[in-house]
This record gives sequence, C-alpha cells and structure tokens, in this order.
Amino acid sequence: MKLHKEGYTIMAVTAIVLILINLGIQYLLPEGYWITRIVLFISVFVFVLVVQFFRVPSRTVHKSDTQVVAPCDGRVVVIEEVVETEYFNGPRRQISIFMSPLNVHINWNPISGVIQYFKYHKGLYLVAWHPKSSTDNERTTVVIRTVEGIDILFRQIAGAAARRIRWYVKEGDKVEQSTEMGFIKFGSRVDIFLPLDAEIKVNLQDKTVGSITVLAELK
Repeated sequence: MKLHKEGYTIMAVTAIVLILINLGIQYLLPEGYWITRIVLFISVFVFVLVVQFFRVPSRTVHKSDTQVVAPCDGRVVVIEEVVETEYFNGPRRQISIFMSPLNVHINWNPISGVIQYFKYHKGLYLVAWHPKSSTDNERTTVVIRTVEGIDILFRQIAGAAARRIRWYVKEGDKVEQSTEMGFIKFGSRVDIFLPLDAEIKVNLQDKTVGSITVLAELK
C-alpha cells in the first residue's frame, strides 16, 4: 500500500508516542499482563487508523473535457442553487461533498484547464456540515477555466478536526483532470460550483469516488 507524503510526520510521531506509552506501561506495571496487552491492542488499532487515513488509492480514470468529476471521496450532502459571491457574484449550482475521517483525503482536480483564480482564506473551524462553513471556515478557493472557457470553482474547507489544508496549485498553472491538487487532514468538505445549465449526475447521499465519480456534464 502506498502512503501519502502528508502523513509521514504524523505517522512517525504517532508511532513514537505509542511505543513510549507501551514501554512506560510495561515498566510501571511489570506484572500487569492483561493491561499491557490491552494497551498494545489499542495502540496497534490507533496506528492502523492513522495509516489508513493517508493511504493512496490506485485508480483508473477516464478523462473528459465536458465532465466534472468528484474532487474527493465522500458523500454528497448539498445540491442546490446558490449565489456565489467571491468570484462569480451570481447564481451557480453547488454540490458539496462531506469527507469523514475514514475517507481518503486526497483532493483531485475535477476537470482539466488553467487555474484562473486561487485564494487561501484563514477562518473558523465549524463542523463541516454547518451552513456557514463554506464562507466562514479556513478554506481555499480554486477556479479552473476549461478548454471551452467555462469556469469551475471548488473549495477545500477545513472542519472542526481538519485544521491542515494543503494545496499544490497556483494561478496560471495548467492542470489535468483527476491529478492531485491538494490534501485535507482528518475530516472536512469540498464545495463545487457549476453553471446552472450543467446536467447534475449525482443525488443527495450518493457516495463519491474522488477522480472517478462524474458529478455533472457541462453544456
């Protein structure tokens, strides 16, 4: 299993802390056979959870200039018409995907094109499903202009536990659909803003597979 670079430090620190805890328990309770075994079991379980969070899945993708794919694994929690005020200043169709701590937290480019706009916003750490998390939480805003001249906006949004957003793109970059653009650690959400005439291909509560699930077809 391949592991993501964003997890190297966390996995190493977790391993060191768990090893020290287990050594300490064995030193303080040399006769506590069952206690040491229980602590060891819990330690292994915690470490496996941390490792699986940073796994890098192997996926076969099909690229399209007219299809917008999911930028992350998760579950569709919002499909609605909204007024987007940061870039478009007008109505758009919003799709929001919630990522639980058990999901892969890599973020992929939803379509090929050129990064037309990028901005990082400091902010709060409301729970990811809070209505104001899209505008008040720590987040990034990325706009990709497709080969057809259509702008697609998406946001990485930190949640109550996710306080580390990483991105690997900047304005002017040419990006390919389904390539890695960033990472959010430990539970969060991604919003995608589409033209009103885009044909939505998912429903509420649908599970998405990042870089593969088709969210919408552009006109």
